[in-house]
Amino acid sequence: MVAYRAEWAAEFERERVRVAAVLAPWAVGAVEHIGSTAVPGLVAKPIIDMMVSITDHRDGAAVGAALAGVGWVHAPEPGDADRCKMSFCFPDPQWRSHHLHVYQVGDPIPRTLLRFRDHLQAHPEDAAEYGRIKTALATADEHDRPRYRAGKAPFIQSVLARATRGPGST
Repeated sequence: MVAYRAEWAAEFERERVRVAAVLAPWAVGAVEHIGSTAVPGLVAKPIIDMMVSITDHRDGAAVGAALAGVGWVHAPEPGDADRCKMSFCFPDPQWRSHHLHVYQVGDPIPRTLLRFRDHLQAHPEDAAEYGRIKTALATADEHDRPRYRAGKAPFIQSVLARATRGPGST
C-alpha cells in the first residue's frame, strides 16, 4: 500500500485514450477508472485498475489482439472464463502499472464497481475507513490475497447496501 498519488489520474487518462481507441469496435460505454487509485486520498496498491464492457465476450481473440497491439498482455484471473470476463495488464504481468477488466455488456459487476467507487469519492470518511481496513489487512500478511479480499468484503458490502438505499441512508 502506498499513499494516494495525484498523478494516478493522468496515468489512467493516458492509457484510457489508447485502450478506448483500439477497443472502439467492441466497447459499450466508457473505459472507467475503478479501484482505490480512482479515489483521491485513498491508500492503494500502485496499480491503476480500469474497466470496460464489450458487446460479446466471444470477440475475445480480436479484443486481445487489439490490446496486444498497444502493449497490453492477457493476464487471466481465476473465474474470468466462468464470468465471460477477460483481464489484461500493462506493461507486463510481473511489473504491471495498469490492470484492465473487460466485461461482457449486461454483467452486473461493472455497475457495482462504479457504485462503490462513486460512494467512496463522495464520502471521504468511508474512504478513510476503507484505507484503514486495507492497510491493516495488507500489514498482517501482504502475500495472502484471498485473506485480504475476504477481509475487505464486509465493509464493501455495507457500503454497497447504503449506496443502494440512496442519499441519507445509514
